[in-house]
Amino acid sequence: MNTMISIAKKHVLAMGLAVFGLNSALAALPIQHWTQASGAQVWLVDSPSIPMVDVQIDFDAGSRRDPAGQAGLAAVTAGMLSKGVAAQGGAPALDENQLGEAWADLGASFGAGASGDRMSFSLRSLTEPDLLDRAAALAARQIASPLFPPDVWQRERERIAAGIREANTRPATIAGRAFSKAVYGDHPYGYEMTEATLARIGVADMQAMYAAMVMPCRAKVTVVGALDRARADALVDTLLGGLPAGGACPQLPPVSEVAALTAPQPISLPFASAQAHVLIGQPGFRRSDPDYFALLVGNYILGGGGFVSRLTAEVREKRGLSYSVYSYFAPGLHAGAFTIGLQTRPDQAAQAVQVSREVLADFVANGPTEAELSAAKANLIGGFALRIDSNRKLLDNVANIAWNQLPPDYLDSWTQQIDKVTVADIKAAFARKLQPERMVTVVVGGAD
Repeated sequence: MNTMISIAKKHVLAMGLAVFGLNSALAALPIQHWTQASGAQVWLVDSPSIPMVDVQIDFDAGSRRDPAGQAGLAAVTAGMLSKGVAAQGGAPALDENQLGEAWADLGASFGAGASGDRMSFSLRSLTEPDLLDRAAALAARQIASPLFPPDVWQRERERIAAGIREANTRPATIAGRAFSKAVYGDHPYGYEMTEATLARIGVADMQAMYAAMVMPCRAKVTVVGALDRARADALVDTLLGGLPAGGACPQLPPVSEVAALTAPQPISLPFASAQAHVLIGQPGFRRSDPDYFALLVGNYILGGGGFVSRLTAEVREKRGLSYSVYSYFAPGLHAGAFTIGLQTRPDQAAQAVQVSREVLADFVANGPTEAELSAAKANLIGGFALRIDSNRKLLDNVANIAWNQLPPDYLDSWTQQIDKVTVADIKAAFARKLQPERMVTVVVGGAD
């Protein structure tokens, strides 16, 4: 009990120090990058101000790797990693309850999840050598020797299926599914886990996907915390040490690009709801696109800036058609969607769609004003410190650099990149990326 109290006090101290220590961490501590003999690539920010370390390990094993008939495979595989580990090196097997208790005893945490592009593992621990060594050893077991117990998978599959059935009663789910299918077509970004695809996933499928994708040579590891390069390198060695290594790293099959839309697609789905859910959009751009900063600033002005955006001014403030309206880009390894979203009374949906389209078309044609651009830059640059004001946020940003192969000075030069965006840059970038006359428009709610 005294050990746990001591660990808890250190966690509180670490989180308090984080507020004061991380705003200038990147400027004081440049990102170090190296490749291990196994092929694992490591990015490190040595931040000694807090006695804690956060680690993220990314693999190209996200849902873009799902077979069409087994949509959801990557997500459920990642979810099963917390359900037990096999016996290893004299250590007994642990079921999900024993595993949870082991992490609680350490005062550390480990998790796994899958997004559209990647499967990610995350470790957080204090950096006391004995404590960190034990946390790393336990995390290594979870990475290398997941159990995938069949009885637990049966239970989880039933739970997930129940969640899908419940989600299917919500208009937001129906709208999102229709929008994703129309925007992405046959691309894996548009795959949707259903009860049918879930039923086709077995333990052998998860094991096969995991074995094929999770290898040291494919790992991109981000470390942020109070570790120097030698300790960080040793930590990564431990975390990946149980995975098969050696030999050439097999090439994964290529994934096709998202196809551009060739015609508008209006989709109207009746639903007995008080609010109509509206989504308008198309494929956007890849995260590595050189137009990124122009599109980021431009979207802030269009619909990403909340109450100061054009969409809010025209749809909410002037006409009272919706409490909120927004726009965003979701770039990834492929062209993620550009989306305008809002909710409105069903009898106002047609007008809300028309006004949103007019605002978008005008913005694509003419770009922002100088006053709008100046205000957007001030807000984005002024809020930059909030993007790296915790270990977790800093880790996310450095992992973004690692995954998308961004320059190592990306965060150092972020405010300068924002500041040099011009009205002409935004107008040209939006004209290249968006075609308002060829977008998907989904309306769910009201009469057909």
